Amino acid sequence: MRQTGAMRTIEDHRRAVLALLAPIAQTLGTETLPLSADRVAADPALYAHRVLAVDLIAPSSLPSFDNSQMDGYAVCAADLAEATPGQPVRLPVAERVAAGDPFRAHRPGTATPVMTGAPIPSGADAVVQIERADPPVFPSDAVRDATVAFTAPVVAGTFVRATGSDVARGDVLLEAGTPLGAAHYGVIAGTGLTEVPVRRRPRVLLVSTGHEIRDAGTELEPGQIFDSNSLALSVALQQIGCTVTARPCRSDEADDLLAVLADGAPDADLVVTVGGVSAGAREVVRDALGPLGVEFLKVALQPGGPQGLGRIVIGAGEHPLPVVCLPGNPVSALVSFEAFVRPALLAVLLAGVDSAPEPALREVRRAPVAHGFDSPPAHHQLRRGILRPDGTLELVGGPSSHLLHSYAASTVLVHVPVGVTDVAAGDELDFWRIDG
Repeated sequence: MRQTGAMRTIEDHRRAVLALLAPIAQTLGTETLPLSADRVAADPALYAHRVLAVDLIAPSSLPSFDNSQMDGYAVCAADLAEATPGQPVRLPVAERVAAGDPFRAHRPGTATPVMTGAPIPSGADAVVQIERADPPVFPSDAVRDATVAFTAPVVAGTFVRATGSDVARGDVLLEAGTPLGAAHYGVIAGTGLTEVPVRRRPRVLLVSTGHEIRDAGTELEPGQIFDSNSLALSVALQQIGCTVTARPCRSDEADDLLAVLADGAPDADLVVTVGGVSAGAREVVRDALGPLGVEFLKVALQPGGPQGLGRIVIGAGEHPLPVVCLPGNPVSALVSFEAFVRPALLAVLLAGVDSAPEPALREVRRAPVAHGFDSPPAHHQLRRGILRPDGTLELVGGPSSHLLHSYAASTVLVHVPVGVTDVAAGDELDFWRIDG
């Protein structure tokens, strides 16, 4: 077992976790998702938080044909070149074209009614909004020999959605590493594709530890607590695109933990343990994994100072499996996830197989604090808080690592850097939003 004496900075530990997890990017491979609204509705979780595996080439153009951006009249711009309010140009009205109608030809010297999305008749090169025509309503289909007047010229191309103006056939539609959201799925379907290659999700074996933890719904004996870490971290991992297997170890015996790991390791890309990493007696994770070469250390973070990481060969496995060991107090575990695990795993998901991942941190914003408070000089604090309507940061609860309800009520994590001891009302601090 290795345990360092000096505290490691947050940045150094984040880099260490990223370096540990970066090789996972080479092993994820590709899987194919079928695309249809019915499939998404039937299994929404399958499509959530997916990342494109390869550059996607557009098989067709968007739009695939010239179409009207407005309800109006398709015309030849040259026919309206002399139109003025005093001398309007009057044209006979041709047959109406609606969205979904087949392509038609436009006769010069006429005005073709077109609806939004309708194909522009060949020979027309502009659309005049119906509101700018006289009369500003379409004639009934029963009216024969209808005419319409125009009081101003129109520039060729006006209100025409040109073929390929959004994306041209053969262009890169989306780049590898793109996280797929609603608009991405929409544009993929819009080009006619029926499936999309995505990266396989990282498989995480999550092991919450402790002789005292029990499942919610069971009868607690004195000294026992309900296991909140398994559920909280399972959700946190799934929200960034991981597949999670949660297997709590309700024992402080090293052999019991090793048995849980050996059973789950063959199907995992990463092990995340929770608890048992401090310097006390019967720290099960440290006792079990320290002899296997996992490093345990202190990071200058509050809450979340005790940390561990390394690679182990466990059970029948032949290859070292990365392990990240988080502290067991619920807030410490979630803060550690935000500071170290989340940016590293997102980097692995978003990086190309031939590129070095970079930490994918939450966007850093800055705002004044509403009230003054103290902070330990040797630690970087991540305090729970909310961003108030007036733009100031208000802390929620104290710094203690057991105040999980305060975390649940928070929308931000406020950064108090190492060396800062006194924060006054109005001082500006960096923060991460954690409510999205």
